[in-house]
Amino acid sequence: MNKTYLVVLLLIFSTLSSCGAYFNQPFSKNPARRGEQTNNSKPLLELPPANDPIEVAVYNFSDQTGQYKAVENGSTFSTAVTQGATTILIKALEDSGWFIPIERENLSNLSTERNIIRNTKQEYIKNLNPNEPPLPALLYAGLILEGGIISYDTNILTGGIGARYFGLGGSAKYRQDRITVYLRAISTNTGEILKTVYVSKTILSQALDGSFFRFVKFQRLFEAETGITQNEPVQMAVQDAIEKAVRDLILEGVKDRLWAAQGGRQVNEQLVQVYTAEKKDQESIGLYNRLFIDSIPKNNLSFSGGIALIDGDYSNKEPGYFVRIGYENRLFSHFSIGGNLNYITLDNGRQFKGKFGGVDINARFNFLPEDDLSPFVYGGPGFLMELGDPEIDTDAENLESNFFKFQYGGGLHYFLNSRLGARIFAEHNLITNDRLDNLIHGKRNDHYFNFGVGLDIYF
Repeated sequence: MNKTYLVVLLLIFSTLSSCGAYFNQPFSKNPARRGEQTNNSKPLLELPPANDPIEVAVYNFSDQTGQYKAVENGSTFSTAVTQGATTILIKALEDSGWFIPIERENLSNLSTERNIIRNTKQEYIKNLNPNEPPLPALLYAGLILEGGIISYDTNILTGGIGARYFGLGGSAKYRQDRITVYLRAISTNTGEILKTVYVSKTILSQALDGSFFRFVKFQRLFEAETGITQNEPVQMAVQDAIEKAVRDLILEGVKDRLWAAQGGRQVNEQLVQVYTAEKKDQESIGLYNRLFIDSIPKNNLSFSGGIALIDGDYSNKEPGYFVRIGYENRLFSHFSIGGNLNYITLDNGRQFKGKFGGVDINARFNFLPEDDLSPFVYGGPGFLMELGDPEIDTDAENLESNFFKFQYGGGLHYFLNSRLGARIFAEHNLITNDRLDNLIHGKRNDHYFNFGVGLDIYF
């Protein structure tokens, strides 16, 4: 095995691996550091200061899933998620600046210590200093925050890809879990639940590997492998979800005028406006990050064009083009009907060049009608008419100008918004005779393909 082959092999292994983690492998001990910030730490810290921070108590924000960590063999008593969610919530409330957290999780410890202080002060007052001030009263909370981690779903999405050729191969696998938290604010004056927010966060795990296994000569085996695994920490996912929940709770309160930010009406209205737009976008996204489009009109006008490729009796095939205008009406959520007007050129080089006009009638099935990206299939009858005299090199007795056909195809549609969409598609057109290219040869009828892109306008 020469040096060039080894270099190529190493490059392939490096490509198959996740470069960011592969070239930052830990080989030494790291000192303690401050905890990492999540994606929602910065938006929470960047909120404008509160007009009047609120005293808030958190007795318990617990793991309500009841799940234990999954293992391949045997059993474990380790929980699937952190049991310190209350501490994470208190830290998020403190970081926001909108709340004054009051210790309630270990109230018995606090009460015990205050009793010790009170007894000590009484002895001090009696024996040494009668003017010693009494112990201040405890703060009471205007709000109580309740809720918890209510769901931890594993393997909601799994997949991978791999290939191997002559002992050289690699693979990539991924798994997605999901954690869900609820947070509610309760008025201590009335017991009314003022607001409830619900936040979910996905947790990603990835594994990539590459390997080589081959006999390079008699009784000489060369074997090499490399790979990495990355697992998003569950604790950071919980922290991310809780910080998002705290921020949403603050903004929901500003929206309902339960509390306000410094800076007056303009600052509060701007906060509400940005939050409302963000909330609308997030509510349109379903499970698996599927983006749903609401209020899609039933009618659409489409403009499309692309490449046309004839497959007839001549061996020489040159690409032509087509342009199309169409109309569709959505009868049901998944089903629509419509028609197209077409102009198309078909080219067999010097043997045949033709220009055609046509009409198609199609029934279309949309697999994911409310998703922003949806596959679709369609089909139906059509009619093709030759325009002008074709440039041919054949007998005149074979000439024909009108053709019946059937077409079917499929593609992908993408909603830019509720009024505008784009599509890519491939289409197969079957002529009912063998005279499209003005030559009859063999038993198969002529046909052609369309490959195109289009723009849809909904109204």
